[in-house]
Amino acid sequence: MRILKYGSTGPAVELLQLALNRAGFGELMLDGIFGTKTKNAVLRFQSLNGLVADGIVGPATHRALIPWYTGFATHRVHRNDTLWSIAELYGSTLRAINIANPGLIAENLQVGSVVTVPLPFDIVPTNISFTSALTAYCVRGIAARYPFVKIGEVGKSVMGRTLWYLSAGRGDRRVFYNAAHHANEWITVPVLLKFCEQYARAYAYGEKIFGFSASEIFDRTNIYIAPCVDPDGVDLVTGELSSGEYFENAKRIAANYPSIPFPSGWKANIRGVDLNLQYPAGWEQARENKFAQGFVSPAPSDYVGSAPLVAPEARAMYDFTLSLSPELILAYHTQGEVIYWKFLDYEPTNSRAIADTFAAVSGYSVEDTPYASGFAGYKDWFIQDFNRPGYTIEAGKGTNPLPISQFDKIYADNLGILVYGALV
Repeated sequence: MRILKYGSTGPAVELLQLALNRAGFGELMLDGIFGTKTKNAVLRFQSLNGLVADGIVGPATHRALIPWYTGFATHRVHRNDTLWSIAELYGSTLRAINIANPGLIAENLQVGSVVTVPLPFDIVPTNISFTSALTAYCVRGIAARYPFVKIGEVGKSVMGRTLWYLSAGRGDRRVFYNAAHHANEWITVPVLLKFCEQYARAYAYGEKIFGFSASEIFDRTNIYIAPCVDPDGVDLVTGELSSGEYFENAKRIAANYPSIPFPSGWKANIRGVDLNLQYPAGWEQARENKFAQGFVSPAPSDYVGSAPLVAPEARAMYDFTLSLSPELILAYHTQGEVIYWKFLDYEPTNSRAIADTFAAVSGYSVEDTPYASGFAGYKDWFIQDFNRPGYTIEAGKGTNPLPISQFDKIYADNLGILVYGALV
């Protein structure tokens, strides 16, 4: 995390303001502007946590705020500690602590041992801009609170950022959901992370999700989620990446396509390659289509790259999908409240019926992909090579990037799709 101080702006400040609110140091507006109220809250936090009270959020203050970024604290057991006293200290519950610490014996706490303590708020925020750093905090938080959720790397981005995955389930059937192949469709990142958190909680507490037993889903299906395929591009669009070599290069690329607003119109990876035009499924036709539209060099969107799978993010998704061999995939995008379900003449068994089920629970329409956009996408390649159901879900309506104020509706519309994807 970068150093934040009076006058700083952007999504890192939004997250700081959220963390300070979570920690009880203010009712700050989450506006991403480090003004007087935010500085005063930082000063109070620093004073009460034994830090130098200078109002500057550097490495030490960020470290102290990590529990309020991730949603959990770690407590080293002292003499006379009990689980009850630990829960009371952090505003947690005995049940939450037991879920986060399988095998922990309340009557046999060892002095010096470390207990993971879930904090009393949801991990995944749905009211601030997302970044690669916030994605990582959410992934860590979900895995800490619900250790039956496994996490790992699909690969690395151009800038070396982790392409995370989470998985939950023990069934033989595997499904794979991913989001944010396109940078300015970043609102899909919290959609998948919030689903993972809600599903994990429902399983841990023996509850239902969208009317179905989470335990039965867990026993039947292993759900894999890659919440952010293009973290570099997301950081560019949301403003977290606003200087330096990669930013300046992206700015030069965008200058060649002045009709596309910068950075809000940026869909590509940080090198200007559209990740959803990188898969070996009619890539040559996609190249012909996009070159005819004028996208002949690295661009904010629609440039297919010099060859399939040259972008490390696309190559990582390709390799991971091959190793996983899922029964079904969902690729989340934004624009139109539409479900795209086929590629050329490929119609995997039950794929149309599943699409109709998704439409029924979401209110979205089922459509064929337009020809000009119908090649070299992740969904296209999956259907072609696996002959199994694959779907591009276009969530929400408006101008990308969709505002975070649309999150609640998008999530409500798509929860049924995410649940049924594990059941059909």
